[in-house]
Amino acid sequence: MKNPIIVVGLGELGSVFARGFLRLGYPVQGAMRGQDLQALAKDIPNPEAVLIAVGEADISSVLQDIPNAWQDRLILLQNELLPRDWQAASLPTPTVISVWFEKKKGMDSKVVIPSPIFGTKAKLVFDALAKVDLPSYIVDSEEELLYELVRKNLYILTTNIAGLEVGGNVQQLQQEHAEVMNAVAHDILEIQAYLTGQTHAIDNLIKGMLEAFAGDPEHGCMGRSAPARLKRALTFADQANLEVAKLREIAKQAQ
Repeated sequence: MKNPIIVVGLGELGSVFARGFLRLGYPVQGAMRGQDLQALAKDIPNPEAVLIAVGEADISSVLQDIPNAWQDRLILLQNELLPRDWQAASLPTPTVISVWFEKKKGMDSKVVIPSPIFGTKAKLVFDALAKVDLPSYIVDSEEELLYELVRKNLYILTTNIAGLEVGGNVQQLQQEHAEVMNAVAHDILEIQAYLTGQTHAIDNLIKGMLEAFAGDPEHGCMGRSAPARLKRALTFADQANLEVAKLREIAKQAQ
């Protein structure tokens, strides 16, 4: 009998991964947001892995509450994730997947590009996604992981925040509003540099973002989370005394 896999947060994404783990033959134990994880760890002290599938707004509080016995077997998948998030909870580097497929209620998963994975449980995640026909690949280093996390952040934040001004889809953003796209992207990368403590290759990351645009040209820019993402980005910019003029302009227009 294989050790169970715990999935904390059984929303749309968590359910996709749970199905993949089940098809690999692992028992899956779901845990709802707010459930007492310390009590669950007494019942399941030695899980194969623990997937944290709560939203980005809840990730900080959940990571602070991870039982000691689980800390070396975490899998994270949140948007806007960076090393500072698990470092703040004094956790070892977890397995991380930058999810590049979209799953909404009542629809099949829609792939933008293959999803990169890094960490000790990367093969497990790769195999689970293969069981549900979702493409992924394993990266070999924390440096590659950081690039992938910043690339995903750049994509999510640029499209959402630029979408507050211009609407439309990512193809229209690139072709019709390139000036807005580039201004927002440069502001976002300033913030990412602050949050990661290092500068990043801007041209390379923008190229990576545009690769994702090409994977799903009709992907809408402005999701429901766009206002909250802009507010969060400006909070970080204020902490770092960054000008981020375009982000501030968009925030002022949105008032």
